[in-house]
Amino acid sequence: MPKFPGLPPAHCHVAASLFLLPLACAAQDAANNEGLVRPEPSSLQRVEVVARQSATELRRAARQAKQIVGREELDRFGDSNILDVLRRQPGVSIGSDGPSLRGLSARYTQMLINGDPAPAGFSIDQLHPAQIERIEILRTPTAEQSSQAVAGSINVILKNTPRRSQRSLQLTLNDGRKHLDPDLQLTVGESQGPLAFTLPVYFSDWEREYNRADIERRGLGADGQLALGQHHSRFVAWGVIANAAPRLNWELGPDHRLSLSAFLQKLNWNAGIDTQNRVITGQPPEIDDLDLHRDTYNRNGQASWSKGLADDQRLELRAGLQQSSWRLANQSFDDSGLRTRTLGSGRAEGLTQSGKYNRLLGEDHALSLGWDLERRELRERRDAVDANGQPLAGSFEGQPYEARVLRQAFYVQDEWELTPRWQLYLGLRHERIQTRGQAMGAGAAPLSASSRVNSPVLSFSHKFDARGRQLLRASLSRSYRAADLNLMLARPVVSVQFPHVEQANTPNAPDRLGNPALKPELATGLDVAYEHYGAGGAMFSLGLFHRRLEGVVRQVLSLRDVPWASVPRWVSEPQNFSNAQTSGLELEAKGRASDLLPQRWADSPRARTLSLRATFSAYRSRVQGLPGPDNRLDGQAPWTASFGFDQAVSGMPLTLGASLSLSPGYSTQLTENQRLDRSRTRVSEIYGKWQYNRQLSLRLTAKQGALPWGGPPNQISTQWLPDDAYNRTDRRATPNYALVIDMRL
Repeated sequence: MPKFPGLPPAHCHVAASLFLLPLACAAQDAANNEGLVRPEPSSLQRVEVVARQSATELRRAARQAKQIVGREELDRFGDSNILDVLRRQPGVSIGSDGPSLRGLSARYTQMLINGDPAPAGFSIDQLHPAQIERIEILRTPTAEQSSQAVAGSINVILKNTPRRSQRSLQLTLNDGRKHLDPDLQLTVGESQGPLAFTLPVYFSDWEREYNRADIERRGLGADGQLALGQHHSRFVAWGVIANAAPRLNWELGPDHRLSLSAFLQKLNWNAGIDTQNRVITGQPPEIDDLDLHRDTYNRNGQASWSKGLADDQRLELRAGLQQSSWRLANQSFDDSGLRTRTLGSGRAEGLTQSGKYNRLLGEDHALSLGWDLERRELRERRDAVDANGQPLAGSFEGQPYEARVLRQAFYVQDEWELTPRWQLYLGLRHERIQTRGQAMGAGAAPLSASSRVNSPVLSFSHKFDARGRQLLRASLSRSYRAADLNLMLARPVVSVQFPHVEQANTPNAPDRLGNPALKPELATGLDVAYEHYGAGGAMFSLGLFHRRLEGVVRQVLSLRDVPWASVPRWVSEPQNFSNAQTSGLELEAKGRASDLLPQRWADSPRARTLSLRATFSAYRSRVQGLPGPDNRLDGQAPWTASFGFDQAVSGMPLTLGASLSLSPGYSTQLTENQRLDRSRTRVSEIYGKWQYNRQLSLRLTAKQGALPWGGPPNQISTQWLPDDAYNRTDRRATPNYALVIDMRL
């Protein structure tokens, strides 16, 4: 067993025993194999096959290594947030910036909606699991999709139109701060002849305590001497969210389809953060109370058309329109009253157009050519003033900002079944991104950036037997990550703790600034995966990966002269810091106990109704520009593990289940003068489901150790800064309880 830092030896033996047991009984599984699974068909027939295959069968037949979360798993715990579903998947972590793969920062994970990059302003936690058909977690990029997938991609497939009339209603009652908070999900579907329509609608009204935090900060005080302060904060959030995702499919003729879809959303989000300050030594700065408000509107529409041009040719065209607008009003208060006020508004618009031409070169050989075009425009305005109405950043404040992003991509891919046991995939994608931005305020650097990346992909899969019970997959790829627009905007954000720019701030509370000179982060990756499929849908997988990254972006802290202040200020700015490399091992096992361990439990009736699942991931990384031993990539824990079970109670329509996720404490050397320590985390949940009849079920769920709405787990983090300063935060949330009533009408 390979040794990874931070993993106790005892855990190594337990993990090895759990994951190697299915291999030991592979011969017995072969006798009870569930049957032949056909290879994944070419993209010419993919839509038809998806409707017939289960999540396990889709994964088994896929060209590239992927994990598929199907309807059964989406419904298991009665989650009202997709992030809670993703938290249980192998190699997936949930942080404050969203979901991430392979322990890397969330910016390395590409979010896709129906195979296309998620629109600007869209957050995956805005989707209810009932609005989703399935989730695909892809470990390697493909030429057809954007290559901005250094760690991989999470592809969310929205609900498709039904083949017959469908009505479902799901009511979730969450344990709110003052009363039960309702989440309502209604899905209506109809199918009449060549037309099929579905309308999922979601509404939620909440008021919850998001978390509580104990903060300890040491740094320079008001007298210029080292000071220590302790602060206790309480974060309460409330608001309303409503969205709808209608979809219409029209069969115009044989192999001829038109599809229209939309996503409409309104979000009102509010928060209050109250902080009690305590002086330990010196004159430490206080942490202000905050009052935050934001209204967001998202409107996205897409039309897709596909037609078979001949028996061996097919053309697909898609076009989309995206609009997002927002308004925000934030205020900070100290004991004397109002301290700062920030008012802002913005609007983002986007147009997309893509197409794909497919041609069969033989019975088991398909060639695809395609393109992706996108144009995005951003308009934003922000005014940040102090209690006297004076701008915090001088001429930078109150200036409208405009930016434009143009993306052009062209690709070719070749899918070839060389023999019944060997499959080959070749792909090449050329992607170009141009970003232009209007300067804001005197001295602001204009934003002008352009990047071009060629992303080749070579992968193959091999079946060890004719039935495909055991598979080996391997892939060599080139991917990248373009800098986010908000990291490139040369617009200062003045620290609310030190709003008076004629005074110095501290490393604990730096100003923030974007960097227009940021370059894309490039990655060369190797992925290898072994998969074993046993009887009854049991599955075991072992994956290995290695990535070499160039131009890793880090937030660099420095004291410098700035145009918005009359004295030097501490500034945090993103920079292409260094090259890096990372490797990892990911294991997964799931299935009925009687199928995973047939020699022990094959004759046990209870084992046939007991489903087990377990995952284990271990990672190592090294940033070349920093000294060891903790020069790992930010946010990448040495290892993570999860365990879970579902047990049907004999003689009763009741199913009980639980899951547990673990991660150790670890340290990360961020830069030469910054270090971050994180404590271990543990997230647990239990549920009980009573299936009253085929149309009605009740589900009660309790979760401990994670923030509401799928947020990051409870954790203590300590950031060490220059001048003997540090910030220590113990952030925690109370347990969450939910009652889910699921009705098929």
